[in-house]
Amino acid sequence: MIEILNGIHEIVDYHGDFKIRIYLNREYEDYPQHWHTDTEIIMPVESNYKVTINEMTYNLEVEDIIIIPPGELHQLYAPPSGHRIILQFDCTLLYSLNGFNSAFHMFRPCVTVTPSSMPDIHKELSVLILSITSEYFSTLPFREASAYSMLIRFFTTLGRNYINSNDRFSIIKKQKRHEYIELFFNVCNYINDHCTENINMEDIASIAGFSKYHFARLFKEVMNVSCYDYLINRRIMHAQKLLIEPDISITQVAMKSGFSSLATFNRVFKAKNHCTPTEYKALYEIK
Repeated sequence: MIEILNGIHEIVDYHGDFKIRIYLNREYEDYPQHWHTDTEIIMPVESNYKVTINEMTYNLEVEDIIIIPPGELHQLYAPPSGHRIILQFDCTLLYSLNGFNSAFHMFRPCVTVTPSSMPDIHKELSVLILSITSEYFSTLPFREASAYSMLIRFFTTLGRNYINSNDRFSIIKKQKRHEYIELFFNVCNYINDHCTENINMEDIASIAGFSKYHFARLFKEVMNVSCYDYLINRRIMHAQKLLIEPDISITQVAMKSGFSSLATFNRVFKAKNHCTPTEYKALYEIK
């Protein structure tokens, strides 16, 4: 079940400092369209499961895995009987690690891992989900550290496979992929650090050493999102953190997050989060 749902925004309650939440879901209950700021991983253990993300439906068979990044609007449909693991976690757990802060944007709107789509890593990832679940429900010492370490292993394995996939790239030659991936991860780190400043695509392209046009094509190829959308997403993420603070106005949040006007901030925020900044702030005041 969804414990805290305000409109279509789910607030994940971790019940403490352990920033992973796992449900052993057996309920014959559909989950309405919703979104959250956390990443979600779903793996059916018994019977199939259906997930709709941004109007695209994914039918998961037993041990298929779907990874849903933060902010994606999704809906879940349960069969009359069955069992699936639903794992949610706070992405900031991994953001301090080099590359992870940017990697989640490559996975939008979702990634599915099946024996046919990723045969080299599917079994390893499914075992890791089961092992994380075992640690989560155990009383062993250092269970949090163990679960976090396996979560890092999960996304390291997934990220390397995703980057090396021949289907991912059309304009970048194979021998240049790792060079460009490292370059654009560094570009993303620069955007992360300066997103609240008055930076534009020309500035970022110049730092990367490309023309604006060539840079835009390469960035979209590597990161699976346009540079403009990546910058806006980072500004929205910064704004979300500020909105939780009780003594800061919406206008101050907009200015401190790199938006040139309150009207632009309100429009972009609602498009990304399916609620206004005022409504978002109220959700956390209620909590």
